[in-house]
Amino acid sequence: MFVPNGLARAALRFRPAAFVGTFVALMLAATIVSACGILLETGVRAEVPPRRYAHVPVVAAAEQRAGKPDESDAVPDRARLDDSLVAKAAAVPGARAAIPDVTFPVLTPEVTLTAHGWGSTAFTGERLTAGRAPGPGEVVLAHGPRASVGDSVTLTTPEGARAYRVSGTTSAQDAQDTAQPTVWFADTEAVRVSGHPHRVDTIAVLPEPGISTGTLQARVAHALGTRAELHTGDDRGAVEDPLLIEAREVLTGIGGSFGGIATLVAVFTAAGTVALAVGRRAREFALLRAIGTTPRQIRRTIATEALLVAPVAGALGWLPGIALAAWWFGRLKDKGAVPDAVDLAVSWIPLVSTAGTVLATALLAGYTAAHRSSRIKPGQALSEASVERLRPGWIRTPLGVAAAAGGFVCAGLAASLTGEEAANAALGVVMLFMLAVALLGPLVARACAALFGLPLRGAGAPAALAAANSRTNARRLASAITPIVLAMAFSSVLVFLQTSEDKVTGEQQRAGIVADHIVTADQGALPPEAVRRAERTPDVTAAVGLLRTSVLVPATGVLTPVSAQGVTGTARALTAVQDLDVERGQLTLKPGEIAVDASVADNANVRVGDRIRIHLPDGTRATPLVAATYGRGMGLSQVTLNRTDLARHVSSSFDTELWVKGGTAKALAPLGRVLDRADYTTAASLDRELNGWANRVMAAVLGGFAAVAAVNTLVMTVLDRRGELGTLRLLGSTRRQVLRMVRWEALLVAVAGIALGTAIALVTLVPMMRGLTGQGPYIPPLVYGSFAASILVLGVAAATLPARAALRGETLER
Repeated sequence: MFVPNGLARAALRFRPAAFVGTFVALMLAATIVSACGILLETGVRAEVPPRRYAHVPVVAAAEQRAGKPDESDAVPDRARLDDSLVAKAAAVPGARAAIPDVTFPVLTPEVTLTAHGWGSTAFTGERLTAGRAPGPGEVVLAHGPRASVGDSVTLTTPEGARAYRVSGTTSAQDAQDTAQPTVWFADTEAVRVSGHPHRVDTIAVLPEPGISTGTLQARVAHALGTRAELHTGDDRGAVEDPLLIEAREVLTGIGGSFGGIATLVAVFTAAGTVALAVGRRAREFALLRAIGTTPRQIRRTIATEALLVAPVAGALGWLPGIALAAWWFGRLKDKGAVPDAVDLAVSWIPLVSTAGTVLATALLAGYTAAHRSSRIKPGQALSEASVERLRPGWIRTPLGVAAAAGGFVCAGLAASLTGEEAANAALGVVMLFMLAVALLGPLVARACAALFGLPLRGAGAPAALAAANSRTNARRLASAITPIVLAMAFSSVLVFLQTSEDKVTGEQQRAGIVADHIVTADQGALPPEAVRRAERTPDVTAAVGLLRTSVLVPATGVLTPVSAQGVTGTARALTAVQDLDVERGQLTLKPGEIAVDASVADNANVRVGDRIRIHLPDGTRATPLVAATYGRGMGLSQVTLNRTDLARHVSSSFDTELWVKGGTAKALAPLGRVLDRADYTTAASLDRELNGWANRVMAAVLGGFAAVAAVNTLVMTVLDRRGELGTLRLLGSTRRQVLRMVRWEALLVAVAGIALGTAIALVTLVPMMRGLTGQGPYIPPLVYGSFAASILVLGVAAATLPARAALRGETLER
């Protein structure tokens, strides 16, 4: 006599093929979930071992976030401390020294130097090879301009150009730093000329002998209070490398935000496959009920099968999941989004979570699919197993209707908003519609079969039979359509969002760049006199310098980073090289005034004449007057203001670009690398291409998973119909006619999935892009055609190949 566990083991032993589709779906889900979980954990655990502060037990730094806790965001540059805190830290009992540390660029005609205060050598290890420590008006050099002790060198600091006496030379203790051109000033002078008077990057606190790190940290924390954050251990590396903060946000964004969406998609798809597999066995369960099996025993059997299949599928999904996470992480490193010192974190936490998610999905989907057949009377179960039940479910149907209604409400809301508000509202649209498709699958499939089946009725007997089959077996059709809709909708939204933004950005750049030449700095920074030199160049009619950075602007209740340009020059000169398409107000470039892109102004709910609350690159709060709004922020810059309002709030206050009207490239060549208008637009397009890489990868991962799941579902449905196909052959249908019927059915499934996925993508993209760019989405025909063609080919092949195998087997048996 079979017990429930025995029934499950017997089913797996004697009918393993019935569980192959379920196993594949669960393994694919485990791959996606584990990969995203690993990236999320890596983002949370990401650390960079300290190098500069390796011998400093306690480092005090400013909080690198701006705004209130409910609206904060990471500062675009570096937040700094008031230098009055240095004396407070030095007075702490047990502190041997508190050293103000600053880092800033210094220009020479030959090379750009990295500047520090000489006091930092107490913990970095540099030693004089000649001369003495610097005093006022003196510097120590390492691998910079060719100069000896006693020589005079001209250095251009953010405070201007000045001649300094070389008091000494040194070499780095760390062999890896021997090629780094460096200059040291006296500590007080370094703070003064850094461009941030009375502000320091960090305070390095060194202990007296016998004072532990924990004790020193507690005492310094008490002395400095909330005006500084203290860092010890590996956390000191985040102070040295601000890229680590961005890397954490990127990794947690991929693993958390995208991972959440990917997990939902994977769970929905795997649950549909499990439900299909259990539904295929409705007649088997009906027979078990007829011979006396209780509903509880059937449910225990399904649970035992899940316990036998899901953990193995989850464990096997770990390996490709780890490989996918490693590949993704490596590509992020190659593109500079993650520091090289950060390692991929693979622990038991995401793997065990993945196994639990897969098991819960299998159990819930199996219970739900077998709920009715395990409870109804045996005779009724046998009748329903023979003919598909047409009545919709009383739980999933109202939920599906509610999800669809929510999707339309969100779409209408997104259409009435602008900028980031529209994007945030539209993000929920695709998820709600996908949930509606999953819940209303049979009803949607029946409607698609009726609509797309109309042309098939007049296309011959195989096509008419395919249309009739699709209408009669709506649940089977829904299982195949849902993953295709997933693949089409998500891939289209992610890819066409990027193509739409790229198109608008490119159009705005082509219309807005009226400069004849754009000079970029070979050393990363242009000298302050570059604008004046350009203006004196023959045939030059206008020249402005641009300092490129970002600022934080409030939008939808949170601070959002937007691109900013600080202008060196007059408003008249700027309009001669940039056509920002001013819509309201007047571009003045007066200190304390700002011009913003119209969408940024709408998001911040400000108009011309209002004051806008922004946070400058170092987090300093400012409320400049909005003098003008313009329409080409995506292509040029979303915020424009006078350079003096930005210079003291960035690490490097030197201009990064010089825009020139008139003149020749040859005459401007001494100033830097000269690009014409077309070259600059191409370079900017390459930058946008790097930004769009993440979207394409996410589209490939999610779309590829859904496409493979669709193929898996189609193969399962076709193999389950071997008896039906054999019956058609016995009734006189030829093998060719049967295959044509299967192809028509696969074509109907693919076309219905493409149409539904496209509709969901358009309902999502249209309001989103109207809000972000003021235009509709741009869908490249070749890209869209490749999506549709891939789905058609995969769908037809996934149905035809197993059908051929089934018919060949049937022929051999006969």
